[in-house]
Order: sequence, then structure tokens, then C-alpha cells
Amino acid sequence: MACVEDAYDSDPTAAVEAVFRRIHHQRMVGLPICNAALSVAVLGFQPWQGDWVGALVAPWAINLLMLPGGGAFRALSVGQTQDWVFPSGNYTFMGSREPGLGAYQFCSLFSPLSGFSDQSEAEAVAQAALVGLLTAPPEAQTPPLGRRAFLRTALGRRVSA
Repeated sequence: MACVEDAYDSDPTAAVEAVFRRIHHQRMVGLPICNAALSVAVLGFQPWQGDWVGALVAPWAINLLMLPGGGAFRALSVGQTQDWVFPSGNYTFMGSREPGLGAYQFCSLFSPLSGFSDQSEAEAVAQAALVGLLTAPPEAQTPPLGRRAFLRTALGRRVSA
């Protein structure tokens, strides 16, 4: 684990987008893993417990991203993981680092993206995943009582068969 030297004190969307556009044009363009119908888009970055969470659509993957903001974010070596608790549950993010962005963590949702037909579809999926991440599941409903259980409860005594 390394220290986080560059926490973002404001929305990191522009930095993330610039770095991943550069990655796309310099390292990924033309690779078979890339879906030519897609481009880089960064969606919905917002503060989360002192850090930043958002979604990334790239021609090769859809990821959730965590960036440092001064919270519990740790700069990790490639392959190391950190677990995050969100309203929808626990998720494991992997560490990475890019020049111009610094340390970040990602949770891969889809890769490769050959099943996506266009940018709007990929962005809709990424946005829905981000909303789902930050939304608590509805409380489990109590199943309806059977007739015997209802009568036991209502009458305050045991009802025999």
C-alpha cells in the first residue's frame, strides 16, 4: 500500500476522461478487444465517504472507478484490492495508476464490450450500474402468514390442525 499523494478536492471527471482518451488513442486503438462503435465517456462522478466514485465507458471495458478525495481510499499496487461498502453491498476494487491521473481503483463490470451496439447503450448500462451501486435494496418483505400462523398470531395461542 502506498500513500495517496494527490487527492481530488473537486470532480475528477475531466482528468479521468483525458487520461482514458489518451490510453485509447495511444495504446488501445485497433486492438481486437476494442469495440469500434464505442468511445471514452466518464459518467456520474460524485463524492462517496470522502472519496470519488463514478463510471467509465471505454471501447474495451465498462468499469466503476474510485479516486482519492481524502477518505478511506488507498493507493494500491496493480493487482492489490480494496473492499468498499456501498448501499447495495460490498464490492472489491483493484488498484491501478496512470500518469496524469495518479492512483485509482476500478471494479470491472464488462469486458470486452462486443455485445454493445452503440455508445448510448453502453452509457445507459454504466449509469444504471452506478445508480444500483449507490441504492440500497428494498427491505426484504415478510412473506404473508399462512392461515395457522395468522390465527396463532391473531388469537395469541396455538391453533391445532
